[in-house]
Amino acid sequence: MFAARLFLCLAAFALGGRAQAMVGPTNDAGAYAAHVVMALAQSGRGAGFCTGAVLAPNVILTAAHCVAAPQGTRVHFRDGAAKPVLMEVARVARHPGFRADAVKARAKSIDLALIETKEPLPSSFAPVAIGEAANDIGAAFDVAGFGVAKPDGASTSGVLRRARLSLRAPLSKVLLWLDSADGAGACTGDSGAPVFANGALVGIVAFAQGQKGRGCGGLTQAVRVAPYRAWIEQTMAGWR
Repeated sequence: MFAARLFLCLAAFALGGRAQAMVGPTNDAGAYAAHVVMALAQSGRGAGFCTGAVLAPNVILTAAHCVAAPQGTRVHFRDGAAKPVLMEVARVARHPGFRADAVKARAKSIDLALIETKEPLPSSFAPVAIGEAANDIGAAFDVAGFGVAKPDGASTSGVLRRARLSLRAPLSKVLLWLDSADGAGACTGDSGAPVFANGALVGIVAFAQGQKGRGCGGLTQAVRVAPYRAWIEQTMAGWR
């Protein structure tokens, strides 16, 4: 993955750092809520949060820069009574093509990771199918992510929001470059957010870029999922 200097890693830290989320005009996530959870990771004395897509009752796909060891990772959601639930993680697998120094090195990186929970998610969650993303300029995609209620907030509100974005140049076999005329897009805290097309999972958010010095609201970059279906399936098969 090639990234310019202004790209910001989207993992947000609730302690000791600024935490932003989906910006611009957004809507309730609706039916996507059954496919999306939050991934939490410890980092020193702080805790970071990202979003992830449900691939199986106990498997989540997120961004690789969001996770490291299982011991410091938890999957979070709210139950039917709106009470927070934290699930322990059994295993984490980063794509072998992921590079943590990709931004600094301006190098290609496959920013994908799988999380296996020790227990299955409740039946209110449903696995999402992987699909092929259109490669036509202007093609529409939905991005669903967790984050704060306001851009200058300090932590996530726990509300899942959806933004409608469009494909823009450059076209890539690895990445989706997305933006919106009304300024909607992913921001800090939306790493790992699923990108949907026709109800299928086609991308995972990795970076965002803003305008006029802002860190987000101008461009959303996601890793295409379909090209890495074999790695996903092989990893999940090895976990059975």
